[in-house]
Amino acid sequence: MSPPLLRFALPRRLGCCIALGLTAACPLGIAAGSAVAAGAASTARIQAIQQLAVLSNAHGAHEKPEAGSAQTEVVPATRPLTGEPTTLPVIGALTGPDGVRWLRVMLPGRPDGSSGWIDRRGTSETTTSWHLVVSLAGRRVRAYRAGHVAKSFQAVVGKLSTPTPAGEFFVEETLRMPAGEAGGPFALALSARSNVLQEFEGGPGQIAIHGRDDLGGTLGSAASHGCIRLATASIQWLAARIGPGTPVTIEQ
Repeated sequence: MSPPLLRFALPRRLGCCIALGLTAACPLGIAAGSAVAAGAASTARIQAIQQLAVLSNAHGAHEKPEAGSAQTEVVPATRPLTGEPTTLPVIGALTGPDGVRWLRVMLPGRPDGSSGWIDRRGTSETTTSWHLVVSLAGRRVRAYRAGHVAKSFQAVVGKLSTPTPAGEFFVEETLRMPAGEAGGPFALALSARSNVLQEFEGGPGQIAIHGRDDLGGTLGSAASHGCIRLATASIQWLAARIGPGTPVTIEQ
């Protein structure tokens, strides 16, 4: 899969832990644990290839793979910050009684870790071999490619009062931040939302992996509002490789 197209965020707030594009929300006061052990525990859940569905139009997410089942939400065809097509990880598929092929996909936003069934029509298929694993105890981000660790980065995570939520998520958008923007130079906006901050700086309390421009924070500490902060070189490396739909596991 080719590297993602990087664009500037629109002049609105992502509502993460950074003002404007994202807000640096990444707090979780967890005693440092064994990063090696935490990373090893995740490998069983990491697939070499993850199937993705790229939406060409808005889709209703259903509780069941049936057109008449209840809709939990309507997923827009594009993302709000970049305008790029919405890309969702596919975690199941089957043909319904009406003969329609349905895809079970991970969904962005609240509640965290939600999923639903969408009609395969109006989507295109692609894949990614990348998977990010964030260890809150180890305060590290590991980038897996085809099931193997490609890079490991020390990180700042959420503090005790505004912890980084744990669970299975994905990258919604890859953003290039304007010069001087807090949290730059890049950010990976995640499907995760803060369990503490329902709103932050005018946004939905969205969690992101981003830089430390104008934010600081000592790598290896728990000091953010919930987002994950990385060194400039680390987030630059990820932004050049990680696109929308990439699975992200955040573990305690």
